[in-house]
Amino acid sequence: MTVLAVPGSKSVTARALFLAAAADGVSVLRRPLVSDDTDGFAEALTALGYGVDRSGPDWRITGRPAGPAVPSADVYTRDGATAARFLPALAAAGHGSFRFDASAQMRRRPVGPLTAALRDLGVDLVHEGEEGRLPLRIEARGIKGGAIELDSGLSSQFLTALLLVAPLTAEGLRIRVTGLVSAPYVEITLAMMRSFGIDAVRDGDTFTVPPGTYRARDYPVEPDASTASYVFAAAALTGRSATVPGLGTGALQGDLRFVDVLARMGAKVETTTEGTTVTGTGRLSGVTANMRDISDTMPTLAAIAPFADGPVRIEDVYNTRVKECDRLDACAANLRVQGINVATGRDWIEIRPGTPRPVEIACHSDHRIAMSFSVAGLRTPGTTLDDPGCVKKTFPGFHDFLAELRRAWGL
Repeated sequence: MTVLAVPGSKSVTARALFLAAAADGVSVLRRPLVSDDTDGFAEALTALGYGVDRSGPDWRITGRPAGPAVPSADVYTRDGATAARFLPALAAAGHGSFRFDASAQMRRRPVGPLTAALRDLGVDLVHEGEEGRLPLRIEARGIKGGAIELDSGLSSQFLTALLLVAPLTAEGLRIRVTGLVSAPYVEITLAMMRSFGIDAVRDGDTFTVPPGTYRARDYPVEPDASTASYVFAAAALTGRSATVPGLGTGALQGDLRFVDVLARMGAKVETTTEGTTVTGTGRLSGVTANMRDISDTMPTLAAIAPFADGPVRIEDVYNTRVKECDRLDACAANLRVQGINVATGRDWIEIRPGTPRPVEIACHSDHRIAMSFSVAGLRTPGTTLDDPGCVKKTFPGFHDFLAELRRAWGL
């Protein structure tokens, strides 16, 4: 059995940065993820006037419940969707003039459901280019609060942004959502808000958050469950055993449910309070999996699917078409180049068994495409990537990590 330390969760780190910035006092984030996305989030907070000390392995954030400490700022969020979607809401709760922009890749991704909701709450904002996308400018005068409706069919991040900012409004928020995807990420948000002193109430599709003040705290960041999916898939694919400590029965992240899919395919899975172990049995069965709630792990399953002994069908993942790239089409195209029979629809992909050819994988600047097909490459020597550096978004050390795993397993 190989015990592997996985970097901190991107989702948890981003939420912790927001909560710490909004809290009263100084918070310490233990073992946060250090990656391009989280660096970009922290730099954006600095641009907004928050105190962010990243001089050591743990980060110290000086909170400011009143909002940004500067009267104006030009904020660049790089490729990071969490920063691009969370921080405009934080800025709107303050007072000043704030402009948000991002990379060309992030400019293509939607923010419209969030900005429409902020407008409904009286926030003065304008999209400088295409409506519903960055760049945007906010003339912030605080947020009164009240009741709104939100379409969460493309991303749960829009709901998370509103939940996180809700205590900073004068009256709190009552949010009715439709089409919620990736619901476990919302559960992460609610749990972390409780950790920082604010209780939100969920009644079906309605979330109610009172006004209040977040409390600064010492917060440990758990390992990233989406990243751990590559480790677990590698074990199932190669017949080895791998344990990721820190992702056990009390883990916040829903993407840990990826191991349930591997178990249905024939892998042995053991989850304890201390961590999760996946052991490959030498056989992977075909499976039909609804991955609406764990869609970030869809490329992981798609990449290893040809090695199953029957078709692998992944359903209800339309939202993966509006990620860093259209992940459904990207997975399908790469698998076809490898010689695999693939069919796709609006929100599904079905992959037939086959023997993938070693080819250059088109990453589309998407870290998850790069890492997923790299794992599958453990069974297809000679697989290369056209953009290996794109993994810096969430796991800069991924290639060294995988090479060490290959050596440890004698592959």
